Amino acid sequence: MTDYPVYGKIDGPIVMIGFGSIGRGTLPLIDRHFEYDRSRIVAIDPSDLNKRVLDEYGVPFIQKHVTKDNYRELLTPLLTNGPGRGFCVNLSVDTSSVDIMELCRELGCLYIDTVNEPWLGFYFDKTKGPSERSNYALRQMTLDARARNPGGPTAVSTCGANPGMVSFFVKQAALNIASDLKMNTPEPTNREEWASLLRQIGVKGVHIAERDTQRGKNPKPRGVFLNTWSVEGFISEGLQPAELGWGTHETWAPANAQKHPDPKAPAIYLMQPGAATKVRTWCPTPGPQYGFLVTHNESISISDFFTVWEDGKAVYRPTCHYAYHPADDAVLSWHELFGAEGKIQDKLHVLDEDELVDGIDELGVLLYGHAKGAYWFGSQLSLEETRALAPHQNATGLQVTSAILAGMVWALENPNEGIVETDEMDFKRCLEIQLPYLGPVKGYYTDWTPLENRPGLFPEDIDASDPWQFRNFFVG
Repeated sequence: MTDYPVYGKIDGPIVMIGFGSIGRGTLPLIDRHFEYDRSRIVAIDPSDLNKRVLDEYGVPFIQKHVTKDNYRELLTPLLTNGPGRGFCVNLSVDTSSVDIMELCRELGCLYIDTVNEPWLGFYFDKTKGPSERSNYALRQMTLDARARNPGGPTAVSTCGANPGMVSFFVKQAALNIASDLKMNTPEPTNREEWASLLRQIGVKGVHIAERDTQRGKNPKPRGVFLNTWSVEGFISEGLQPAELGWGTHETWAPANAQKHPDPKAPAIYLMQPGAATKVRTWCPTPGPQYGFLVTHNESISISDFFTVWEDGKAVYRPTCHYAYHPADDAVLSWHELFGAEGKIQDKLHVLDEDELVDGIDELGVLLYGHAKGAYWFGSQLSLEETRALAPHQNATGLQVTSAILAGMVWALENPNEGIVETDEMDFKRCLEIQLPYLGPVKGYYTDWTPLENRPGLFPEDIDASDPWQFRNFFVG
């Protein structure tokens, strides 16, 4: 790419909260694809690790923690600096997404984030039960904020790769399957029609099925947690309870599965951390693999979005959960952390594009249980392609930052939609913006089921009558 389209003008200030691995990759895309006042963009982060990138683009830097006590005082003058509508790009950890988006909406500013993030301490608060520390609870805070104050300035909630991009993939995958089944159904135009389509196709569940094969130049040292994206973010979500959207076809649940207090909740959780929970899944390159059932917002929002209701009862809902095999260095890091009784390593480090040798991040959605078996659709972006497409990020990062770009464009084009989840956005427009940055985006059918190729050396508690039961995916 050498001729970069300019998607719109941000006529007010731009405030980037957080400037870690995702922030440093997002800034070049903002610079390429928007008109903006270069004198009114600023980045805030407690660490100056990536200041060199800010210096390269001439962006002022405020080295501070954004906290519950200072966020209004700190952000208000920055977001109201001069004429025009400000845009807050929240890419930080330990900052309340709901509180900051509500402030932005009070000030008439646009807002986007990649995760429902709480204030520091939430994930490790022993006074809260597992349900209260869940992504279900965090999402409810956002939905409650929308109910309290509908409409108004657009705030895009959780628009990264996942959550975010994968919700666009689910819709495209559903259309592809419907076409291949020659269903001749019109393309859905609202939530109810999308849910009805997935039901007609016969989808029983959706895995956010990912395999990251990016390799570091050097072996992982002891006492260091390595990852290809935010280590703090991965540790936080990996230690939350494993969560999944719970399908209406399920007949069994693990003994430690728990329901949320709301009887209409679209999700359940397990009384164990997600990064210590394995499931069987499938990706095109490795084929069958183990993945971590790490909690993510999209596991809940996708199941919720595609629920069919009749007389107040959910009569169709797909199971949905993350099934993530991270980079090998991250897997080793989790083994080390759990082996040390949960003690987090002294050093946390994100492998940047110069520290990696090769590999791809194969991130997509596996829709299973329909007449054609299972269908994976997603991005197979390589490190080599990433280096050619955009600076200051690896393949994992570019899948996230291109989704942020898409969400920002959508917000500019739809500035008065209130608080919006990515499941509700125009997926075609967002994918149109993202596709140049995603490498090969392809679909693959497979006849694999979680009952395939089991050694059969020990008794197993499986359901042979229906391969698509969670019982058969669940490893433990």
